[in-house]
Amino acid sequence: MKKKIIRILFWLTISPILLVLLCNFAINSSAEGKTFSRIEQVPKNRVGLVLGTSKKLANGRPNLYYSYRIRATIALFKAEKIEFVLVSGDNGTQYYNEPTTIKKDLVAGGIPEEKIFLDYAGFRTLDSMVRAKEVFGLKKVTVISQEFHNQRAIYLAERKGLTAVGFNATDVTGNSGMKVHLREYLARVKVFIDLIINTQPKFYGEHIEIE
Repeated sequence: MKKKIIRILFWLTISPILLVLLCNFAINSSAEGKTFSRIEQVPKNRVGLVLGTSKKLANGRPNLYYSYRIRATIALFKAEKIEFVLVSGDNGTQYYNEPTTIKKDLVAGGIPEEKIFLDYAGFRTLDSMVRAKEVFGLKKVTVISQEFHNQRAIYLAERKGLTAVGFNATDVTGNSGMKVHLREYLARVKVFIDLIINTQPKFYGEHIEIE
């Protein structure tokens, strides 16, 4: 009886770890060769999709994930690797508007306003990728975020019929970066749960043509 209990406890402990590792491996393998850190290596796509995040952290400090994504998007546009930018982020309240904030910084960085389109309902990466295809009519896209996020976005995109590559913004190191990377493991498990239960975006809406 004691040995049986030990075996049960062992599998209860090891199974979640194996699940996390398996999900992580599947997403990394799927995105292999599809993310790029050097501009000259990135395939040209008509539209670059920058995934939103907050400009500042809860403590009021600048969010480096945000700053690096802005920088990467501007560099990609100026290198003529993309012609338009689709900004997808959270606009959950009148006081929090990721897409508009990102657009202001992209325009300040030299991207013409008319080249930027906003997706105000990109509450999650899944929403952003599905809406890029279903609402904005994209068949191919260059996702702009940190590499770990690009990998997950590419996996979701391909499962939803959207061809995607990723341009990797600079990652964040230190304690804050470690915390985000640890949360990413759980986010990757959530990807498979969402696919299994066929989770849909919170909103769809009318078709918007990027031109």
